[in-house]
Amino acid sequence: MIILQNFYINLQLFSEEKTEKATPKRKQESREKGQVAKSRELISAILLLLMFWGIKVFIPYIMNELILMSKRMLSLSNIQGDNLYTIKSLMNLFVYCAIVFLKICAPLLLIGLAASLISNYLQVGFLFTLKPLMPKLNKLNPLEGAKRIFSKHALVEFFKSNIKIFIIGYLVYSYLRKNYYSIPDLISMSVENTAAFIGNAIVNIGFRAGFAFLILSIFDYAFQIWDFAKNQKMSKQEIKEEYKQTEGNPQIKSKIKEKQRQLSLRRMMAEVPKADVIITNPTHYAVAIKYDTLVSEAPLVLAKGKDLIAQKIKESAKENKVIIVENKPLAQALYKSVEIGQSIPIELYKAVAEVLAFVYSMKSR
Repeated sequence: MIILQNFYINLQLFSEEKTEKATPKRKQESREKGQVAKSRELISAILLLLMFWGIKVFIPYIMNELILMSKRMLSLSNIQGDNLYTIKSLMNLFVYCAIVFLKICAPLLLIGLAASLISNYLQVGFLFTLKPLMPKLNKLNPLEGAKRIFSKHALVEFFKSNIKIFIIGYLVYSYLRKNYYSIPDLISMSVENTAAFIGNAIVNIGFRAGFAFLILSIFDYAFQIWDFAKNQKMSKQEIKEEYKQTEGNPQIKSKIKEKQRQLSLRRMMAEVPKADVIITNPTHYAVAIKYDTLVSEAPLVLAKGKDLIAQKIKESAKENKVIIVENKPLAQALYKSVEIGQSIPIELYKAVAEVLAFVYSMKSR
């Protein structure tokens, strides 16, 4: 803060340091660009768990399809003989293998798609935007690329990758250490039992790795939220500029409001000559009253003002020969309780009626 001849200048207003939380407008703009707090580790963990669950559930179906395909492939040479190697036979064989492949992979692909959609929706809600896919020239800049390689984000990703490698290595080691006594028996096992043992080992290791990654991803998601909020922070100058863009320049807004007040005052002063009476508190308040049974059942307030505006109302009333009646309590009550164009409240009927009766008697004279 600098003090210069009683002028106070807050240097923070000119600082580019981002110390303020992001405004709702900045958050909405970032969301439209696809910039949201999201953990890829959480997506990977959920995908890994659901995929291994799908393998465990659908493994009998997958094995049955593979066995049927193997039997058919082995029996083709006996059935078709030399006709097996014609173009038509090879095309039919290719179509059959593709259909079996799709039947085997379809459940797992659907599970993977569902896992990706669910994990993304849980983090960011419904969001569809193509802006992240738009080409950006700054990505071709080698300096920017070097900055990304040696940035804090790259260091965090490197650290997470090493943790994941360590977790997978430890899980494989611990599982094999517990079941090493069964490994020599694989030599004497049948093909089905060997495949079942290896498949069971892979699924168990996969589930353990998935749960470990899920715990790791929770911390990563919390970090991503904190890091995103930090990167979204704004400087005081940015907030000031955004306010100007959304709300308009304060000086222009004040001028517009001043013009609106002037127009409103002119319209109000134009109604003063139509009033039946001006009720005043001699120096502070002035209220113009009009009673017309064709317009309203109760008297209306056509104009009101305080201090300088009250003086202008009284001057206009004198110029147009509108009767002015001094009544302090009634003038204050009308000014505070009734807006311009509204009817007077019931509790003031009697007081206003007495004033109007006096005015009508004056006019009749």
